[in-house]
Parts: sequence; structure tokens; C-alpha cells
Amino acid sequence: MLIPVLMSGGVGSRLWPVSRELFPKQFFPLVEENATLLQATCARARLVSDADPIVVCNEAHRFLVAEQLREAEADKATIMLEPMGRNTAPATALAALCAIRRDPAAQILVLPADHAIADTQAFAHAVEQGQRDAAQGKLVTFGIKPRAAETGYGYIQAQDASQNGSFAIQAFVEKPDRATAQSYLDNGSYYWNSGMFLFGAQTWLDELGRHAPEILQQARKAYAASSTDLDFVRIDSDEFAACPADSIDYAVMEHTRDGVVIPLDCGWNDVGSWSSLWEMGAHDAAHNVTHGDVLLHDVKGSLVRAESRLIAVLGVEDVVVIETADAVLVAGRQNVQNIKTIVAQLKRNKRDEVVSHKKVYRPWGSYESLVSAGRFQVKRIIVDPKHTLSLQMHHHRAEHWIVVSGTATVTCGEEEFLLGEDQSTYIPLGNKHRLANSGVIPLEIIEVQTGSYLGEDDIVRFQDIYGR
Repeated sequence: MLIPVLMSGGVGSRLWPVSRELFPKQFFPLVEENATLLQATCARARLVSDADPIVVCNEAHRFLVAEQLREAEADKATIMLEPMGRNTAPATALAALCAIRRDPAAQILVLPADHAIADTQAFAHAVEQGQRDAAQGKLVTFGIKPRAAETGYGYIQAQDASQNGSFAIQAFVEKPDRATAQSYLDNGSYYWNSGMFLFGAQTWLDELGRHAPEILQQARKAYAASSTDLDFVRIDSDEFAACPADSIDYAVMEHTRDGVVIPLDCGWNDVGSWSSLWEMGAHDAAHNVTHGDVLLHDVKGSLVRAESRLIAVLGVEDVVVIETADAVLVAGRQNVQNIKTIVAQLKRNKRDEVVSHKKVYRPWGSYESLVSAGRFQVKRIIVDPKHTLSLQMHHHRAEHWIVVSGTATVTCGEEEFLLGEDQSTYIPLGNKHRLANSGVIPLEIIEVQTGSYLGEDDIVRFQDIYGR
């Protein structure tokens, strides 16, 4: 059995302001109009395996992952929650332990959930070759045939000898400077490191125990102490916190004698920066790529993306302009790799724009801040059908709810009652309350908060079906 393992723990900070900590790039339709990067990866995995995937993700993203998998008709996937990031080697160990429970002879195909592949048939052919190698005890990685002297990727050097399309690995090489990258391209034996792997689950654990035994030991402890919560496998936090953080490459692949690389030419892109999205996009006659409500005049070689309003750009070349509801990025296209410095500055200044969007998703739906000033705030709240918020109270704010559409079931103190369209209610400060949608259409309300403190941490939960 080949079990896909989708790694969905990244933040994608180089794609700020679209990608943020609570809603990173893998959950956006950045490449395909009707599928997020996670959903596209799931569909790609379905081409090579009928097995339900294992998805390893950040605990904070669990409901996003579950909903997007449901939309992708992959709701039988196993969703493993990492309590904190420990890089890919421990995450893959957890997935291998889970896979072996299904099938002791399972092979696992490790796929980052935020990459794009244009030629899925070439990908499927390479995976088929990888399965044959893995059956012989090999640890397979896929090397992308370089299209340019790229300095943003690590490289894999292949040995000259080839067997059935696979090459023994000579060396893994860090991201090079421009001259070195050009020499790799001219040499012909170097490939971009894709971060995709295929090996027997037990083979991986054996090699991990040989080269990084502490990672294996702690991963086993963390998995053994895991618990099931709703649709999720919660990895034990204390045991996993003691696990060393390391990548698959550093922990095993650079040391094993059984590593092989399969060359792959499939239109691969790691969707790692705005410049890579410009390269992948549909170019107009002036080599511009646009998304959303965009107006250009005398613009060349640029990427302009509008999420919530009209963006007009005039008389520039090779720029990136990205607009969201609460932030705008303007950068030279050749400088977008440095966006991390902006993100770091936002973190130092404790700005919310690095963490979440104005529209925040919750397991029951979403809310969006419309106006915030002094002692009041106005939000638009959407509650999905058959979903309910927690029973809660606030110490510092009162709330007014006005129903725009749908029917609300309201709990306030000891009362429970229904509100229809154009009806409203008042939730006094300190009262226990709950909002629910027992109907079949989304419930939309406007919430007006008033009080001395309006932060999201002013909440005491008494009951919550989502385990928060």
C-alpha cells in the first residue's frame, strides 16, 4: 500500500500579506482557480494511490485542513496535529508510525502541501519508479531538472551511474550563489531539491533509528501517548517538545547509503515567493500577471493582485503589488525574497497583520472586523448551517446582535430563543451566551461590541463542541 503523507505545517511568510500564520498559503487557491494548494496536492496524491492520506498539520490549522479535505472529498484522511513545529524528520516519523498501523508493509509518499506541479502524468510516472526502488529498500527523493541557475533552492548532486532511471546520491548542496548555481546548471548532474520523498515506512524508521535515534525515540513516545479528538490525532505535547528538530535531508538522507534521486521534469514550483507566482501565471503582452480588480497603464513585467478593491498601477516595471483588506505590499520583483524582513519587523511590533486577516476563520464559520475605534467594534459573523459557537461570557464588553439573513438560536443567561431576519438582541456584559445556526442556510449577523476592552482573549468558555 502506498500512503500519501501531506505536510501542511508551513507558514509561507514570503507570500505575505496573503499568507499569514493563521491562514497560510496552502489554504489559498494561488495557482488553480477552484482548488487550494492543499486540495491540489490531495488530488495529485489520488492519481497515484487509492489510500486515504495522512495529513500532518499545525494544531491551529486543524479545522481549516478538515474543511478543505471535506471539500476535496478526502474527509477520511488521518489528520495528525503537531503541537509545535519540529521540522520534517519528526513529522515523517509520526506519519510512518501511523502508516504501519494500517499496513506493516506500507510505503509512504511525502509531499509538501504547498507546491504546484503542472505535468501530473510525469509526476505519476516518477512515483511509479519510486515505488519499485522503495520495494528494494531504497529511500527515494525526487530531483527537479533545473530550468535556470536558481539561488533559492537547495540542490542534489547525482552520481553518473543510473539504474532504471534512478541515480545514487552524491551529495546534498545548500542554496548556492549565482555563479555556483550556473556551474550546477552547466554540469548537468545537479537537480533542485523538491522536498518530496518515497520510502517504505519501516525502512524510514530503521534508517532514522540508525542515524538520528533520539528523534525516533521521542517520536515513538509522542505517538504512543497521542489521543483522538473529534476527527484528529493529537500528538502528545510534552513528549514531542523533547524531540530534536531536523529535516529529512539532514537527519537521514545525507548519511544513508540507500538514498537515490529520480530526475523529474514536471513543471514543479514550490510557490515560495511572489516572483515564482509571476513565473507561473498567465502573462499578458507586456509580461504582466494580474488577479482581481486591476487596472494597468504602461506597466511591464509585473505581478498585481487585488483581493478586496480596485488597484490601479501606472508607469512601472518589474514590481509586485499585493493588496488585501488590511495591508498592501509594494516591492521590486527581484527583491521579494526579502519579504521575511518585513514579516520579522511586524512580529517585533506585535502587529496583528502578520498573524491573521481581517476575515478570521473558525470551525463554526468566520468573522470579519468592519470597524474598530475606541470603545466599540463592529463585526460581520457567518455561522455555517448546523454549527454553534461556544457557551461563553466576557468580562469587559457587551454585544448587540442583528440578524441579516438566516435564523439564529440565541442563548442568553437562562433564556433560549429564535431571531429571524431584521431582528436583534442585546447580550449584557458578564452574561453567559451562545449563538447557533440550526438551519440549512448560513446565518449572517452584525455584531456591535461596546466596552473597555475588545480583544479576542476576553472570553471565558463553559462549553465548546470543538474542544478549544
